[in-house]
Amino acid sequence: MKESNKSSVPEWFAKGDHDIESAQYLFDHKGHTDTVAVLIQQCIEKYLKGYLIHHGWKLKKTHDLQELVIEASKIDKTFEIFEDSCINISRYYMDTRYPGFPTDYSRDEIKESLDVAKNIMKKIKEAVK
Repeated sequence: MKESNKSSVPEWFAKGDHDIESAQYLFDHKGHTDTVAVLIQQCIEKYLKGYLIHHGWKLKKTHDLQELVIEASKIDKTFEIFEDSCINISRYYMDTRYPGFPTDYSRDEIKESLDVAKNIMKKIKEAVK
């Protein structure tokens, strides 16, 4: 994994942008909700990691959005509003990777998760201008 520093932050956001754009496209074209779900999770993960790196956080290997949003909340308490959503969205990463987990997510759930991702992205973009 590439060493993390402030100069890598735009790359984290660009990769997150690709994930959310792909998720939105698949959602709009009735794609598989499990694939859309993991792209949403990945977008949020990349944006939170970029935000944390911007604030001097040392990159660590994790896919746990709750852990990342708790770290972000130490910098800006208003991130706390996303904790419950991040707990829910975090499960997409593991559930979609392996058989035996329910992955028939409703379109309503996925739409809500897309909205959460976009709100997190907006908040982070405004914070790191």
